[in-house]
Amino acid sequence: MGDTHRVVYWIQRLSEFTLIGWLSLLLLIDLAVAPGGDWTMWLRALCGAAGVLAVLWRRTRRVSGFAVLLALSFTCTLIIEITGATGMPGLAETGSLLILTIGGLRWIEPIRRAALFSAASMIVLEAAAGRVTQTGHSLATGFLVLFGWSVAAAIGAYLRFQLERRKEAVSSVRRAERLELARELHDLVAHHITGIVVQAQAARVVAERQPEAVVPSLEAIAGAGADALTSMRRLVSVLRAEDEAARSPGTRLMDMRVMVERFSAGGPRVAFEIGQGVTDETLTPEVMTTLHRVLQESLTNVRRHAPGAGWVEADLRLVGDHDGWASNGDRDARGRPGPTRSAVRLRVRNHGSAADIRVSRLGGGFGLVGMAERVEALGGRLVAGPTPEGAWEVLAEFLV
Repeated sequence: MGDTHRVVYWIQRLSEFTLIGWLSLLLLIDLAVAPGGDWTMWLRALCGAAGVLAVLWRRTRRVSGFAVLLALSFTCTLIIEITGATGMPGLAETGSLLILTIGGLRWIEPIRRAALFSAASMIVLEAAAGRVTQTGHSLATGFLVLFGWSVAAAIGAYLRFQLERRKEAVSSVRRAERLELARELHDLVAHHITGIVVQAQAARVVAERQPEAVVPSLEAIAGAGADALTSMRRLVSVLRAEDEAARSPGTRLMDMRVMVERFSAGGPRVAFEIGQGVTDETLTPEVMTTLHRVLQESLTNVRRHAPGAGWVEADLRLVGDHDGWASNGDRDARGRPGPTRSAVRLRVRNHGSAADIRVSRLGGGFGLVGMAERVEALGGRLVAGPTPEGAWEVLAEFLV
């Protein structure tokens, strides 16, 4: 899997080098074909060099680079028109504007701003075509430039359409996860409150006959009330958030073992280990259910994207300060480290087969996107990606 990522990385780098190389070659052609004594050549060279730099920096200075190139190109056109000189639109300048038009339509937010930059690009390109004084040549140049801009705009619009479709799909997954979490936490709160009511009624009956036996009942009611408040806070935080999600009541460690056994019967063998100290009582119901869902989604992705996996390793254990994420302990008012905090960690790895590149970085499957939302809604974290050994790993972690 690591080799696949390196290949993709170098393909992207090679494409970038090739693009910059072609624009640089066009800039050299602009300089080579210019007639002797043509001072407008230097204006074309200036716009072309600015275009190459704008394309080179388009990922970090997308809007500012595009705006500078548009302003510079239009200014050079005005200078040529005012002086009455004759010139051609630079090849590097035109190519850079077309490339930036594609990228702008795809990435600039909001979309009306992207459309504005695209329209400005068309105006500047057509104005540059007007540098040609001969009417026939000017019309032909303007038509070619308009055709090139139309192709670039169509490509950018299509890429933007695909991007918006993916955003909407991810948003739908997150919305569904939030609603499911809200329903499940509502069930938990109702369960706790029902217990409080029952225990309060029992305590009233007991108080009439054995007043000394009421104290344990009151302690149980207080504990149930605290659990209800905790679940209620989580429910309210999820309902207020726009991008959060998580759980289903009643899941136990035995359910996770049964799921693993069923998966092993019809797919790659799964070695599932539960570490010391992890019990049904040490984990809250919502965390337990989320871990169950993460394990289920991970095994589903193994079957879907890595059917040739030799075996799957899964372990659920408590980790302490020395294990990484949980080491970010609280500090007191003087900045001294606070008490050690532990976390529960679920790790799932598949060995013997590279995972599908489409699920890299949670980007290919919406299931992992939804799982990340559920985990983060409960204050945890979820990461997925290749390991140095070539396996694919999903890791979910919660502080306890």
